[in-house]
Amino acid sequence: MLRLTDFIIDCPDTMALAAFYSEVTGRPVKEGSHSNWAGIRFGEIELAFIRVEDYRAPQWPDTEHPKQFHLDFEVDDIEAEQSRVLALGATLRQDSVGPEGYGWRVYTDPVGHPFCLCRNKGVTWTDQGPSWSESE
Repeated sequence: MLRLTDFIIDCPDTMALAAFYSEVTGRPVKEGSHSNWAGIRFGEIELAFIRVEDYRAPQWPDTEHPKQFHLDFEVDDIEAEQSRVLALGATLRQDSVGPEGYGWRVYTDPVGHPFCLCRNKGVTWTDQGPSWSESE
């Protein structure tokens, strides 16, 4: 049986990047986190941060140093969440939100990893997370 347990992100400072994503997601940094490994639990999956010597940030959308991955966060209010993540140290890189308020915005975290805030038409929030309407 195969089960995804961790999504691991390279970075120069594990505790600083874990603190950033802890604030972004509202989830605590895992007890026992330290300068070489830090984590945030999401049910069975851990978003983890590992310290890498001589870390070099991806340069999105540059193909010479590609992004390699990105995280998407579905939000109810993209403007409010944008204000919050910018105040936490994110940088806006691309705005693809249409006139009706649906779409996504690409940001980079404080060490250069891209992530998106998304607002998709037809999404309904439940206790289990977002649910997409089949008719949208």
